Amino acid sequence: MRLVWQLIAIVAVSFLGGQGLMAVQDSPWLTLVVGLATAVVGVVVYRWVVRLTERRPVIEVALKGAAPALTWGTLLGLGLFGLVIVNLAFLGSYTVHGLGSPLGALGLVGFMAAAAVTEELMWRGVLFRIVEGWTGTWIALTITGLLFGLAHLLNPNATLWGAVAIAIEAGGMLTAAYVATRKLWLPIGLHLGWNIAGSAIFSTEVSGNDTPQGLLDATTQGHVLVTGGAFGPEGSLYSVVFCAVTAAIFLVVAHRRGRIVPVRRAARAEVAARLPR
Repeated sequence: MRLVWQLIAIVAVSFLGGQGLMAVQDSPWLTLVVGLATAVVGVVVYRWVVRLTERRPVIEVALKGAAPALTWGTLLGLGLFGLVIVNLAFLGSYTVHGLGSPLGALGLVGFMAAAAVTEELMWRGVLFRIVEGWTGTWIALTITGLLFGLAHLLNPNATLWGAVAIAIEAGGMLTAAYVATRKLWLPIGLHLGWNIAGSAIFSTEVSGNDTPQGLLDATTQGHVLVTGGAFGPEGSLYSVVFCAVTAAIFLVVAHRRGRIVPVRRAARAEVAARLPR
């Protein structure tokens, strides 16, 4: 039942935050405030419901070390997406025409903060963490990654390839970041930096969501495997390769730290007992 109660709690925060964001979407400043508030409330509710249902310290969102992990994660997300854009620009597939909407970018930061935090709490904090306890790291990573990709098929400009790309990029890289650290702050920062770069800074489509214009007035054009087409650069082969490589690095780190939970039940219990709690 802990899975059900934890999901209900985080989904409720996500839903209510989403309704609040829709209500103030015409005001960038209010969108920023509501988005940040939703992120904070999400973490508070997660701590409360996990402590209530599992009777343990909720170390994965402990405040100690949160700031540096969030900072480095955000910088890495910004850098990875920036690397994708550099490659698209080199091929002539990304063109900047001038300044876009700085205020629009501000609102997008709030929206992406709410999305990044609630999605990481739900997918990595609840689903992956609990499924991993049942099946081990590799099976849980595969299952939750595929489900995360499939969930993006509901977006307005979704494509099957885009869903596959998201399963690899987010389902793989963000989960690997959690496995390597056993904290949610790094994947939250990574998710946030990636989404802010794609929307608020470079003004590209994010996961096929009809994303509003951000800081730059820019366009993408070219083959769908290069640009991601209507789904956005997350559907670019560049994104898939860069994120897959990053995921592999995180998983190597996790292996060296003894944080990969094996499939066998007896071995799972032994490794789980050594993980940070």
